[in-house]
Amino acid sequence: SSLLLDQLAAVTVDRKQVERQAEALGREVAVDERQDITPMEQTPLPPTLYLGMDGTGIPIRASELTGRSGKQSDGSAKTWKVKLCTIWSAEGRDQEGHPVRDPGPVSYSAAIESAATPDTSHVRSEFTGRVLRETSRRRYCQAGRAVVIGDGAPWIWNTAQELFPNAIQIVDRFHVKQHLSDLAKALHPAHPAQAKLWAQHRHDQLDNGKLAALLATLRPFMDSSAESGKCYHYIRRNRHRMRHPGFHQMGFCTSSGVVEAGCKAAITTRLKRAGMHWTVLGSSAIIALRYCILSGRFEDFWERRSVRQQAA
Repeated sequence: SSLLLDQLAAVTVDRKQVERQAEALGREVAVDERQDITPMEQTPLPPTLYLGMDGTGIPIRASELTGRSGKQSDGSAKTWKVKLCTIWSAEGRDQEGHPVRDPGPVSYSAAIESAATPDTSHVRSEFTGRVLRETSRRRYCQAGRAVVIGDGAPWIWNTAQELFPNAIQIVDRFHVKQHLSDLAKALHPAHPAQAKLWAQHRHDQLDNGKLAALLATLRPFMDSSAESGKCYHYIRRNRHRMRHPGFHQMGFCTSSGVVEAGCKAAITTRLKRAGMHWTVLGSSAIIALRYCILSGRFEDFWERRSVRQQAA
């Protein structure tokens, strides 16, 4: 941004000044996101709206990781997790008849927030509140069919069940296949061709809806490794969300590619570059700013900001 301003307008703005202004603006956007839940548009809703949820870690400064447990060998953490929700529609079809994301608005909302609350608590988690605000803006519950897509993480389905118990729940088909491919490599570490063939057979069982046969195939390997047991229980626990042939017949997406693309566009390419280490406040501001722009709400934010400043 500093270089672009210099080249196009001969205006010299220090890089650090750009960073400070972006973070300050992002903090304003984050506050505005909590205050404004005006529906994005009043046009007729598509027959089906999809809600996708996911989480990804971003590198945080060591000073803000003290006492946090994580996945490092010593039990420490190197990241904080960003949780994202996104809403889209997919009424178009490709040449093979598979659903394709519509060119209309895709909206995102994310932050470093927890999705967990004690069972006895009457207060919703921070992330649950975020999902409620985004679904209100997109009139998600007013669509004829509401679908939730995720990778199988329990917090996703807990959130979906709490807020939208009547929504159709689908586990992303490619995440399931990745689990099966990883298991194949663990079972046949010295024979990659055999592992690939074994994985393909399991993928075919999944695509054809033969979940009972798939579980029967996996069951003998349950005690052979932690990976085997993990994969078996993952599929068994989520099998009612893996009825992909039936979902296809109903015209539903079975992939969370829109969510993955949203993570990559705003988080991976901006916050997870080599050598980066963020503060929680700084990263939260940039996340809010980038998703506001990607969701097509940046101009609306400036209008509300201008109105507030004039009123003051």
